[in-house]
Amino acid sequence: MAGADPRRLALLVSGTGRHLENLARLTQAGELDASVALVVASRPGIGALERAARLELPVWVLEGTRGVSPAELSTRIFERLDAEGCGTAVLAGWLKRLVLPPAWDGRVLNIHPSLLPAFGGQGFFGHHVHEAVLARGCKVSGCTVHYVDDEYDHGPILAQEAIRVQADDDAERLAARVFEAELEAYPAALRAHFARTPQP
Repeated sequence: MAGADPRRLALLVSGTGRHLENLARLTQAGELDASVALVVASRPGIGALERAARLELPVWVLEGTRGVSPAELSTRIFERLDAEGCGTAVLAGWLKRLVLPPAWDGRVLNIHPSLLPAFGGQGFFGHHVHEAVLARGCKVSGCTVHYVDDEYDHGPILAQEAIRVQADDDAERLAARVFEAELEAYPAALRAHFARTPQP
């Protein structure tokens, strides 16, 4: 529903849930003017579910999705988000392809561990990004928060944070520093999104 409150968040997760925990704690502490209305897990057994349970967040775990097309799965997801009154979907380590309904254009955010458009696209996630940055000899990396469209790591950019690549960096050290920047960039991008998105 296009008139849903943008501050009612759905967090979509596929991994450890570190962004889920950061955003949920900020909302619960009143440092981010939003609420987590639903956590959508792409499969059972992921670490994000333990964090969601500890934080007492409502969870929906997708099961039986093998062989389901991205379009069909996306329809299921966005119908559920509409039913829950979610106004914004936040991809927090989500790894499945989404096909956005027109009503959700400009309402789905993603964070990527590089300065897009560099090192984005299919196959560029997690350590693959940082290894590619180091292999190219880049002096600067960082993170990007952007609106999601129907291409991987594409769509209008909301926020970027740059960090300097150090001479002794390996992928793990670089990833840790980029993630620290992500913890600041995602809430900042959400605040910018709320400011430009009218409440119902």
